[in-house]
Amino acid sequence: MKIRSENIQPKKKRTSLLCSFVYEKSKSISGLEEIDSKLGGLLKTAIKETDGKIGTLNIIHTHGKIPAQRVLFAGLGEKKKLTLDSLRISSGKIAQKVRDLGISEYSIFLPPNFELDTIPSIQAIVEGSELALYSFDKYKKEKSKKVPDLTILIARSGDIQGVINRAQKICDAVIFTRNIANLPPNDCPPEQLAKFAKSLSSKYCLKCTVMSKKEIKQKGFGGVTAVGMGSKNEPRFIVLEYNGKRGERPMAIVGKAVTFDTGGISIKPSEKMDEMKFDKCGGCTVLGIMRAAASLKLPVNLVGIIPSVENMPGSESYRPGDIIKLYNGKTAEILNTDAEGRLILADALAYGKKNYSPKCIIDFATLTGACIVALGANVAGIVGNNDKLISKIKQAAEKTSEQVWQLPIDDDYMEMIKSEVADIKNTGGGRGAGTITGAAFLAHSVDEVPWVHFDIAGTAWTQQGTKEKSYNPKGATGYGVRLLVEFLSNN
Repeated sequence: MKIRSENIQPKKKRTSLLCSFVYEKSKSISGLEEIDSKLGGLLKTAIKETDGKIGTLNIIHTHGKIPAQRVLFAGLGEKKKLTLDSLRISSGKIAQKVRDLGISEYSIFLPPNFELDTIPSIQAIVEGSELALYSFDKYKKEKSKKVPDLTILIARSGDIQGVINRAQKICDAVIFTRNIANLPPNDCPPEQLAKFAKSLSSKYCLKCTVMSKKEIKQKGFGGVTAVGMGSKNEPRFIVLEYNGKRGERPMAIVGKAVTFDTGGISIKPSEKMDEMKFDKCGGCTVLGIMRAAASLKLPVNLVGIIPSVENMPGSESYRPGDIIKLYNGKTAEILNTDAEGRLILADALAYGKKNYSPKCIIDFATLTGACIVALGANVAGIVGNNDKLISKIKQAAEKTSEQVWQLPIDDDYMEMIKSEVADIKNTGGGRGAGTITGAAFLAHSVDEVPWVHFDIAGTAWTQQGTKEKSYNPKGATGYGVRLLVEFLSNN
């Protein structure tokens, strides 16, 4: 999608479709008064017929009376409830309508007295427009329709095009993440995920290290080794390094990448097992973050760590009752082979802590169905050991509208994963606090390093209960990429 800015009055803009926004129960046509005069009050009449609810659209034909062929009003909802996400959703609805109409280009007018700040508003328009037009059609004979071009009309000088270009790079990273996350398991085993990482390293000059099954075992990654034993598709341990600022310790970003999760010996029910191709979304998010950081040339140092396995039942699979030794030196009793994500993450977290002495560690994982039970499909659970880091994460989430909710963790929860025959066990032993006990298992690998764990089991892809947002079409959402870019940009 080609997006550019133009400092021109809307009455002079020659375009197939001139778009503006309207609030619920509003009669204002802010900035379009001269156009309305030329159209004989047609816009004011249309406003009265537009309910203004978020995402609703109303198109008016101009019959050649102005350079724009048509005018579109898009609802933003109640004015007092206006957020950047309102703008994202509405801009996404506009883009989808334009595509469906077969229009090759359109313009969005941002009034000079708009209630939200200009720079974040432009970023929201770009994000909504770009991400709403996403379609995963790799395996379809009939491809999605051609993407239209967008001009943002704005009465402001300055490097607005720079803002647009930056937002598009972020969207490119989200789309890259979605494309990999949406891949079926037969086309994306751990080896293929490693190839994506190597491709990123070549394009963006990142340092890439990929460890084979043999190396993984030799280095003592007991969790990754155990979980990967049942599949003919061998595990990979992927490390990407981005150096954007000399003389600083890096931040470590870790992502669970189970390219398909049957549950292993503790096999899952067949219903919706196809969705377990999305169990690699944490790792895909890390790839997207590394791409975004490098393409934006962010002044930070990052290490992206992705333990990747396929969890399959087989004659060599690990079993309930097994005791394994993790990279951090602790032993773990296996009670359920479907609680595999924490095993491979524990190895990756400990590896990051030991080898990079990071300023902080942030991990993403589709870890527990319990998180969906607790928070639904629209909010990620976060658990951490550092209030300052958690606060910054929350601030970033507020700006990108990728919702988070902090869950507690204390000694009582740590007690729940103590084992009678090993140091720890890989489930809490009951149905209660499943998300927190999963995080408690991970906490053993980070010790005193500032750490935040994202459980994205509900938010990584659209599923039952997901709130409809135009910019999150069906499938993988790329949740977390925009959030972490915001966090990194502010820190």
